[in-house]
Order: sequence, then structure tokens, then C-alpha cells
Amino acid sequence: MRNRMVFGAGFVAFLILAALALKVGAGTVRARDTAQSELTIEPVAEVADDNGFSVELLIDGHPAAEYFARGRRYVEALENAEYELRIHNPTSSRVAVALSVDGMNTIDARHSSAWDAHKWVVEPYGTISVRGWQMSSENARRFYFTTERDSYGAKIGQTANLGVIAAVFFRERKPIVITRVTPGQREEKSANRGEDRSRNEPVPSASGSAGTLANRDTAKERTANPYPPPDDESAATGIGRTVQNGVTWIKMDLDPRPAGEVTIRYEFRAGLVRLGIVPRDNPRPDVLNRREKAEGFEPKYCPQP
Repeated sequence: MRNRMVFGAGFVAFLILAALALKVGAGTVRARDTAQSELTIEPVAEVADDNGFSVELLIDGHPAAEYFARGRRYVEALENAEYELRIHNPTSSRVAVALSVDGMNTIDARHSSAWDAHKWVVEPYGTISVRGWQMSSENARRFYFTTERDSYGAKIGQTANLGVIAAVFFRERKPIVITRVTPGQREEKSANRGEDRSRNEPVPSASGSAGTLANRDTAKERTANPYPPPDDESAATGIGRTVQNGVTWIKMDLDPRPAGEVTIRYEFRAGLVRLGIVPRDNPRPDVLNRREKAEGFEPKYCPQP
């Protein structure tokens, strides 16, 4: 599959744009700027990763503490704090990363499959930082933690997937090397050609009539079973101040098989407590500690006034 991509310099971040409905392939953009007893709960020092591909959430420039429970990684959201996502590629190949926050692509705010999504590009052994929603070829608006009601998703009517950050990595395909075939090998090559073709066949786009029908069915389902409305107690991501983040488009040929997937769930501390991820806070720890140390008598005589 051929992909259209964009170049730039500065932010060490590269985006990739996936194919639109009438195009085969994905476009790519490169940034110019750079009840706890039932659970196994462990604070984890390492960042969320899969096959070495990693995503780290930084709050005000510092890595957020992560907790592992229910087979997932959790991060505590701090209300009104800005955050960014640091993404690392551990391989010798360039990769494209479909990155979503609250179920919305960080490049165009659409909800789609990872394959069809617009993507960021990370150079071999490279690391990029994505600080916000890409609003144009020049600017982005910062991520920050807020309530569901104040979230970017609530503002544009996409509240079905709040509280989750997901990244799916796709490797760039290697150039095809054509080798000379001897007469004895020709029949064996012909027999395997059909198998190779099916293995390298790109994943079909969801823009056909079947995809349209599926989307209509999903819309009917949502109408019949509406999601709870956004509230003021649960965490989500807002759309904050404008920052400079220039991007350009480039072309990439990607392997349709994901090379890695990373998911991070985030909640305010009260939500993590309700889920049993962290213990409930003692409301007055200092007072109780003082009272526990209280004694009926001093070991010596009364002091002089």
C-alpha cells in the first residue's frame, strides 16, 4: 500500500495521514517542530510498552506514575494539568503510529480503525512528543486533563470512548529485492506466488458500501442504547492553549500487520479508588497519627512553669 506523507523540521514529531474514502493508502505527515483485595495491583516504574514500542505520559514534563491492574495500565489524571505523550520506536525501521486520545485521532479527531487512521511517523530508534490536537499544518492545541463535560470529545459530540489513550504501530515495508531465478526454481516460485500475494495484500479500506452500512447500523444501535451523558466527576482530555507545531505530508508503504499496540487508561484519583486501583486516602492521617502516640503520663515529674 502506498502512503502519502509530509516533511518538516523541529518538533521531532511526525504524523502520517491514512487514506481518505476515495484513495487507496494512508497519507503521512511529518512535524516540522518538534475493593482492592480481588485485584493484582502493582505500581510500575516502566512505561507502557509492547514489543519495545512505548508510550509514556508526561504531566508538566514529568513521567506520570503508572499502576497495573485488571490486565491494563492506569495513570492518575490531575485536573487542569497539561500533558504530552512521548512515543519511542526501538527498531531499525521507520514506523507510523496511529495515536488516539479519548477514542479520537490526535490529528483529525476522527474515530476509525487504526489502519485507516492518520498517523505520526517515528524515525528508527527515534522518540517523538505529541503535545496536543493537531489543528492545522502549523498549530496544535494542548492536551490537558479535565472533566467529561468540559472535554474536547463533549464539545464535538464524541463521548463514547473517554478516558483511554491508544497507540498502534505499523512498520514501513522494506523495498522488494528481485533476484534471478534458475529454471529449476521457477516452478516452486510459481506455486508460492499466490500465497505470497495473499499474504502481502493490503487490508481493505472501510470506505466501501459494506463499511457505510456497518456505520449506519452502529448509529442505530447507539440511538437505541445511548451512552450515559458526560459528567463532572470522571476524567477526560480537553482542548487547551495553542502551540506551534508545523507538519508536512509524506508517503509511506506500510505493513498492514500491527507491530505493537499500547493502551493507557486514566482516571482522577477518586475514580482509581472506586476501581480498587489505589487505596482509599485516610482523611486525617496527621491527626490520627498524633492521637496514636498519646500517653497518659510523662515518665518524670511535673515541669516548672
